[in-house]
Amino acid sequence: MFNLNGFISEYVTKRPCSMFKGDIEKNAEELKSKIENKSVLVIGGAGSIGSSFIKAILPFRPASVVVVDTNENALTELTRDLRSSKGMFVPDDYVTYPMSFASSVFEKMFIKRGGFNIVGNFSAHKHVRSEKDVYSVEALLRNNVLHAKILLDLLAKYPPEEYFCVSTDKAANPVNIMGASKRIMEDLIFSYSDLFPVKTARFANVAFSNGSLPAGFLARISKLQPLSAPSDVKRYFVSPEESGQICMLACMLGKNREIFFPKLEEAQMMTFDRIGTELLRAHGYEVIECASDEEAIEMAEKLKSGSREYPVHYSDSDTSGEKPFEEFVTETEKADLDRFSSLGVIIGKQIPDRGRVEILFNELDDAFGKETTTKEEIVDIMEKYLPSFKHIETGKSLDGKM
Repeated sequence: MFNLNGFISEYVTKRPCSMFKGDIEKNAEELKSKIENKSVLVIGGAGSIGSSFIKAILPFRPASVVVVDTNENALTELTRDLRSSKGMFVPDDYVTYPMSFASSVFEKMFIKRGGFNIVGNFSAHKHVRSEKDVYSVEALLRNNVLHAKILLDLLAKYPPEEYFCVSTDKAANPVNIMGASKRIMEDLIFSYSDLFPVKTARFANVAFSNGSLPAGFLARISKLQPLSAPSDVKRYFVSPEESGQICMLACMLGKNREIFFPKLEEAQMMTFDRIGTELLRAHGYEVIECASDEEAIEMAEKLKSGSREYPVHYSDSDTSGEKPFEEFVTETEKADLDRFSSLGVIIGKQIPDRGRVEILFNELDDAFGKETTTKEEIVDIMEKYLPSFKHIETGKSLDGKM
């Protein structure tokens, strides 16, 4: 029987256990003191990283866990998963709410509870494909940045002991709007760091996370559809378990305005076509490379007749915003590589000028209020604020590919 966690360990991360196990064990007492009997709010908690964060903190026995997510079905599965796991501690005060964190009902719930000791925000548009046009760009920026300010203003009235918001490796020298939005998000949350402690983490792709290309491979195989992947894009990967552990360590052990990232070597990068090929072999198929999506689709018809030859189409990436490699730290940032064995920490970040951030927000709001605003104009506004943002525009979207 195919075991996904075993496959990730053997072929993707190539680690027999979590790379953060040692740091967690070494700091177990401090983690316990910061989490035990504390109230925890997890926004976007039904997603891959948010749910893994919840699983990482539960062994340290928080007093309450409130999970907010717009995906009602995913919240249901999260609860079933937690309550079906042997030895999993779930506090009596465990509540899930299918709602937006930018909604008035969320604010009512938050105020009624008097705030929370620990707040983790995992709600985000995370895909490069979310920049198809000005409408998708507006939705991305409202969720990742503009609505985040609404939350931060609420937190300012009920300051948490710890606030964590997930970032991305793509925030370092961004080439796509999603990465740039997360880089702006870092400035936004740090501009509130004089009011409560703020931490974040940039990290690698989460192997087989919801909506990821590897997760799509599993869906294609279940439907006997061909696989398609870029052959020239290299990415770092962490397991779902590791993704939650990074966030827990950053949230609980990080100092104010610090950015955590995993210590991964360039040799540990993987390409998506390699993952696709190994996955098919693990399912007992022989890989047949095709010259186009159309050819692969045609050949896939044979799978319905029991063929063990699986068609794939691997090609160079040609879509907007696709960075060929990943990096966690820019040349202008200072990293502490000695504090943890598995994590580096970007230190020395100053409190950003909140007024400058608000000017950017006003410019974006004004632009989105005009029917004639284009995606290119939004990119110009973001590049003016972020000189390191060098957008890659090819005129092609991932929605045009399998």
